[in-house]
Amino acid sequence: MPQMPKKIYLKTKRTIDIILSLLGLIILSPVFLILVIAIKLDSKGPVLFRQKRVGIHKSHFNILKFRTMRIDTPKDIPTHLLENPEQWITRVGRFLRKTSLDELPQIWNIFVGHMSIIGPRPALWNQYDLVAERDKYGANDVPVGLTGWAQINGRDELPIEVKARLDGEYVEKIGLLMDVKCFFMTIVNVLKKDGVVEGGPEKLRNEKGKSVVG
Repeated sequence: MPQMPKKIYLKTKRTIDIILSLLGLIILSPVFLILVIAIKLDSKGPVLFRQKRVGIHKSHFNILKFRTMRIDTPKDIPTHLLENPEQWITRVGRFLRKTSLDELPQIWNIFVGHMSIIGPRPALWNQYDLVAERDKYGANDVPVGLTGWAQINGRDELPIEVKARLDGEYVEKIGLLMDVKCFFMTIVNVLKKDGVVEGGPEKLRNEKGKSVVG
């Protein structure tokens, strides 16, 4: 089947994002309500966590997540760079992270156009090394996503160089078939709880004595 030209697909992709994110907000509203109540009962603080991230063309936006950490957790530091990250995670937060339910509020980010369903995961505003690596592959010039090619090929296990290269592969192959593949493989990975490591690649290197790339 011939591949749709990239520019045309990106316009179609935005329409798909709007329709699917709107349906997601409506269908999942009972789940949102249950999680809001659970978070409020579990620990003090807001339900949502906002964090500055890098979007398409290196623009900045505030990504939304359900709060999974204590309100006194150091800000703007990736979880894997915290000393003993487990100490900062709440009881409900641990469940949300293992099931990836903490990412659900990003459906709103998708609906308003900050993100797409599929694309490179948005870097933290101060992850200059990751942003620079992505520049080599043109991965900063496509919509960032809730999940993507790098996510289903290692997630937290990937070092920056490998993650950026996989994001580059996504840019080269971007299209409906690629997005559908990423979508369904994400569901499989979430059900298997693959690639989620509190402590990220550094923890894996310490535990296994080498870098793990998935």
